[in-house]
Amino acid sequence: MSQPLLRIEGVEAAYGEIVALRDVNIDVNAGEIVTLIGANGAGKSTLMMTIFGSPRARAGRIIFDGSDITAMAPHDIARSGIAQSPEGRRIFARMSVYENLQMGAAVNGGAFFNEDLERVFAIFPRLKERMRQSGGTLSGGEQQMLAIARALMSRPRLLLLDEPSLGLAPLVVKLIFDTIRDLNKREGLTVFLVEQNAFHALKLADRAYVLVNGRVTMSGGGRELLARPEIRAAYLEGGA
Repeated sequence: MSQPLLRIEGVEAAYGEIVALRDVNIDVNAGEIVTLIGANGAGKSTLMMTIFGSPRARAGRIIFDGSDITAMAPHDIARSGIAQSPEGRRIFARMSVYENLQMGAAVNGGAFFNEDLERVFAIFPRLKERMRQSGGTLSGGEQQMLAIARALMSRPRLLLLDEPSLGLAPLVVKLIFDTIRDLNKREGLTVFLVEQNAFHALKLADRAYVLVNGRVTMSGGGRELLARPEIRAAYLEGGA
């Protein structure tokens, strides 16, 4: 069997004395959508940030495409072929849509900027309409589109998506998840998705993991987990 594109081996991370991740083991194979679900405070976003080196894993290893990136600088991790659309979008509010996309392309020196610009405008036509508008004046859904488009401008092999549905209207959530599915099916983009909306995330995912208090407690096929009574009780029926 071929090696996973991303392998997280026994990773532990902490903020000072507070341990946020404990012995986390996750594999993401090339061409998959893998999702990580869990309640608020479970450590999902910490894992995403740890993959990018902030905070650093204080135990374990993170392997991307056969190379150990655990101790790499964040900008080198980005250049290796990983891009992130972070929780809360974190676009550059005072910059225009166009300038935000330029920032995404800077990772690979903007070598394919015009080509990639047309690609993300084809994926998100609304951004083309708003190209000269400052990011801070966009709607929440448009800002999420921009955060994903900015990540795509670096031509990643692995896209990390942290809570892409957060605070968005149901129609916009559907658009975002449809876009993720299309990118995966049409372009073969590998996606690692952290999401509180367990229903959408598990429906979308090839495989999924459940994180509880910093530990992986369950894994399996996305729809397999969606059908499990304990998952439905905890994440789909008002549980926590």
